[in-house]
Amino acid sequence: MTSRTRLWVLVVSTPVIAFALLGGFLGRVVAKDETYQHLRIFQDVVSLVVDNYVEEVDVKQAMRGAMRGLADGLDPDSAYLTPDLAKNYEANAAMGPADPGMDISRQYYLRVVSVRPNSPAAKAGLRTGDYIRAIDGKPTREMAAYEGTRLLHGSDGSRVKLLIIRGNAADPHEVTVAREKPTGTDLTSRMADATTGYIHVIEFKSDSANRLRQTVDALAKQGASRYVIDLRGASRGDLDDGVAAAKLFVKSGTLVVKQSKQQKETVAAQSGDGAITAPLVLLVNQGTAGPGETFAAALDANDRAELVGEHTQGRAGRQRLVKLPDGSGLLLTTQRYFTAKNVDIHEKGLSPDVDVDEPDVEFGIEPPAGDRILDRGLQVFTQQRRPAA
Repeated sequence: MTSRTRLWVLVVSTPVIAFALLGGFLGRVVAKDETYQHLRIFQDVVSLVVDNYVEEVDVKQAMRGAMRGLADGLDPDSAYLTPDLAKNYEANAAMGPADPGMDISRQYYLRVVSVRPNSPAAKAGLRTGDYIRAIDGKPTREMAAYEGTRLLHGSDGSRVKLLIIRGNAADPHEVTVAREKPTGTDLTSRMADATTGYIHVIEFKSDSANRLRQTVDALAKQGASRYVIDLRGASRGDLDDGVAAAKLFVKSGTLVVKQSKQQKETVAAQSGDGAITAPLVLLVNQGTAGPGETFAAALDANDRAELVGEHTQGRAGRQRLVKLPDGSGLLLTTQRYFTAKNVDIHEKGLSPDVDVDEPDVEFGIEPPAGDRILDRGLQVFTQQRRPAA
């Protein structure tokens, strides 16, 4: 190994070692032959690149690429953040007050998790599962979801240009979408029929449990004795807000289990929980994520409700920023949520009790009329698959 190579390896390895020491990782695993072997392979790869690449290697760019690849190999919500992004994340820096109305994650490119009803994104025809290849001309291939979310936000009335992939990646669609401040409510309701109340939870917040209780009471006065709770697209909010709302419907038992590297925490229903005992059906789809999943998981695992629709997204992890010596950071998933039956929700999602697929729609084509998932959910009540709590 040449002296120049040794110097380059030292420069590249220092942030990695510093990160490992910060997390207490290296001290625990360096003695393991397999882990040590991988570190040696990394050093060899660095040497090969420096000695054989046709041009002088940009150390900073190569190191960021390595960090980005490390994070990408973990899960969609773990990410490498540049110093500027890490600083904004750590300070919880405010974003623009308006956005197109969609939640995003990462899967090769940035990917749409859910679209808020009646938002500019919804009116533009964007759907769960769409890939965003570029935002205002900036490629998303190496972009963290946090950075993409910041770029989507801006001033009210401004516009953002998106390059969207749906289906055939060779035929992307350029869409210009307005940004607007969220309007309306995070929860809507109506009577679905003479005895069934329909509640659509659009976003979970700290007051969602109280809002749900009030909504159920109001629908009961209109004759509702059973309820469909629509969680399709419910992905925004804190995971624990979904758990708190679930306590309204579960009288006893484990709601979720939070698991980190060092400990496991069981969240169970307490005395006074489970005040609402009416029969329930939950509607779910690929846009059901985060707090929508923790809410659904708590009710489903306690045999409190049927899940009708599609497999959910699988975003039930909590992230923590680990700062690196150069000011950049690794946003790492440090806690996962499990169901009461010990099923990992994060990256796995929840399987519905009754499978109903939403129709595939080509870009620019109006979806077919009707709502197959809601119709099937209403039918479940007549089958009495699960008794009320």
